[in-house]
Amino acid sequence: TRENFDNLVEETVEPIFERLKKWCKEENVLRPKVVYGWWPCASDGDDVVIYDSEDHDKEIARYAFPRQSKRARRCLSDFFKPINCGERDVIGMSCVTVGDEISRRTRDLFDKDEYTEYLYLHGIGVECAEALAEYWHKKMRIELGIAGDDKSTPKELFAQGYQGSRYSFGYPACPEMEKQEIMFKLLEPDRIGCTLTESWEIVPEQSTSAIIVHHHQAKYFSAK
Repeated sequence: TRENFDNLVEETVEPIFERLKKWCKEENVLRPKVVYGWWPCASDGDDVVIYDSEDHDKEIARYAFPRQSKRARRCLSDFFKPINCGERDVIGMSCVTVGDEISRRTRDLFDKDEYTEYLYLHGIGVECAEALAEYWHKKMRIELGIAGDDKSTPKELFAQGYQGSRYSFGYPACPEMEKQEIMFKLLEPDRIGCTLTESWEIVPEQSTSAIIVHHHQAKYFSAK
């Protein structure tokens, strides 16, 4: 029942969370860092062309995004001004991490067969990285001047009650993980200790990157 669930949260979950939160702070386990930037851009068919920040006619990179074969036939490039419209649009990119110390601590717990604590701490790390990404997405929307109409409740915000979207590679709208290489060349997340594996996953594990799209119709969708 709902009452049983609420009791479980109050009597069991919240004390565990508060204990881990205090421990993480005392041990300096979470070490958040962010790198982000803006680039002039334009759409060219299904591609988004990235231009030099000084020379807006000099192409420095290009994202080729998949387009839906059915439904609304959406593609991420649809949310940017076309290349021949006479002016450039803007695209944001960000990478956040809570550092590698929490990865070391969770690995130690796993090696000691302390699986319950491992899962608790791993969950804290993953959710803190995601929370940092959402927090910085808000900061970037403020920079663009589009955060004034953000909804006020967590439920509304989880339902994308704000303008723009944060798209990460490997997710339905842009499933091709190898596109991470383009972002890492432009954004240089190694400045905050983030690198890519051979399969384009970010190290440290509790990290995430995203393309920031400001268009008012930009919502999550699947390219399949």
